[in-house]
Amino acid sequence: MNHFNYRENRLFCEQVPVRLIAEEVGTPFYLYSQTTLARHFNAFDKAFAAIPHLTCFAVKSCSNLSILKLFADMGGGADIVSGGELFRAIKAGIPGGKIVYSGVGKTAAEMKYALRNDILSFNVESGQELLALDRVAGECGKKAPVSLRINPDVDPGTHAYISTGLAKNKFGIPMDQAPELYHRAAGLDNIRVVGVSCHIGSQLTEVSPFVEALRKVKKFIAALAADGIRIRHLDLGGGLGIRYDDEQPPEPRQYAEAIAAELSGLECSLIFEPGRVLVGNAGILVTRVIYTKEGPVKKFLIVDAGMNDLARPSLYEAYHAINACDDEKRPRIKADVVGPICETGDFLARDQEVPDCGPDELLAVMSAGAYGFSMASNYNSRPRVAEVMVDGDSFRIIRRRETLADLIRGEELA
Repeated sequence: MNHFNYRENRLFCEQVPVRLIAEEVGTPFYLYSQTTLARHFNAFDKAFAAIPHLTCFAVKSCSNLSILKLFADMGGGADIVSGGELFRAIKAGIPGGKIVYSGVGKTAAEMKYALRNDILSFNVESGQELLALDRVAGECGKKAPVSLRINPDVDPGTHAYISTGLAKNKFGIPMDQAPELYHRAAGLDNIRVVGVSCHIGSQLTEVSPFVEALRKVKKFIAALAADGIRIRHLDLGGGLGIRYDDEQPPEPRQYAEAIAAELSGLECSLIFEPGRVLVGNAGILVTRVIYTKEGPVKKFLIVDAGMNDLARPSLYEAYHAINACDDEKRPRIKADVVGPICETGDFLARDQEVPDCGPDELLAVMSAGAYGFSMASNYNSRPRVAEVMVDGDSFRIIRRRETLADLIRGEELA
């Protein structure tokens, strides 16, 4: 459920007409519903109320400080993959004890920064990373809390670029190699083994891959316990999908029930890293039609948002529904919605049923809250767009639109 709905033929975000925001802020811009964000966090977190757990929002999916603070105020933690995301999480008020650090390429400087902030766990992804962390922790006079990320070789049934739990993926440690690495970790002076981490992919629309991975990890944890290595928490990652088109992903309650049914004998708390499921349908990208164009085989709507603003369609051939902001019943045509970027791959929709709109009309690219602004770039020297939050009958800019001066900040003429 989200709070983007039509009233008298006009698209509203909560109680505010989208056009009203566009007139004040300009286009393009990302628009988030605070009520939807809070509702989604509660739906996920409370689904696990009977289980000791921590919900750590995947910062990479949508890293705006206001959104991070909202989840922090609701008791959430953060799953980070860089020193920059750690900086954001700390600035948003998330305590280090609620932060887990994932990712395959942590640098020594990033490790030191995380150790200074006493994070909950480093999700270590290789033997070399483990030894580097031991060395850095020793230099800092700390013991680094570690969960090894194991790769259970489970097919998540999702896009190849967002699959992370197969043997061929770069993520995690093969399960047959992990026991030896756990024993090595337990013997290092500056490492404290605290958990096991497992994340198999993103945009999963069935619970069965999660259950399959959990069953494998349970056996693995039992084997560690038999060897005297006690695991305090199991990080099951994120990956629960959302509806972009006709997908039917499980609700958080159904996901929680499936996980709970497999927990017998597992004596540790759980960590979850939801991202897309919290923010995906809580945000849209609002763009304005500049021109229309009809070629020999296609119709085009040329808009002021491009692949630098929303990369998912170009990167993953991802589908986003596109709606008219001012006329719910506008006739639809098959067309490409393309941006100003000088690339053939610059499109928001291709061969898709979209509103038949003309110049200066507003379009809403739906389900754009996850991996939208956080993947945006300045390609073609385009300033990044504004981000706006609606709360009830009011709205505020939570990130100002970049200026041309912002584009060259830090550069110098030789």
